[in-house]
Amino acid sequence: MKKDCCSHKTKQRSEEEYKSLINRLNRIEGQVRGIRKMVEANTYCTDILTQVSAVNAALNAFNRELLANHIRTCVADDIRNGKDETIDELVCTLQKLMK
Repeated sequence: MKKDCCSHKTKQRSEEEYKSLINRLNRIEGQVRGIRKMVEANTYCTDILTQVSAVNAALNAFNRELLANHIRTCVADDIRNGKDETIDELVCTLQKLMK
């Protein structure tokens, strides 16, 4: 039986971490709305593709920040507390991110 690594845990984030992540997501949301407007305006394909690439880069940066924070806090705390199953969860998460 395959182990499901999705969980329904929650995490208290610092105000700084919260603001940083929300700011990144707001910018990404604006970029996606911009792409929609480009499609609606019949913008040339390569111009749209360039903007999609920028959104992908922004999402990757969001993932890197969130993952780094996760490892520094949740994973490190769990390992210190003897919860070695967190390592399996992290490996599973990394595998999903690398698809």
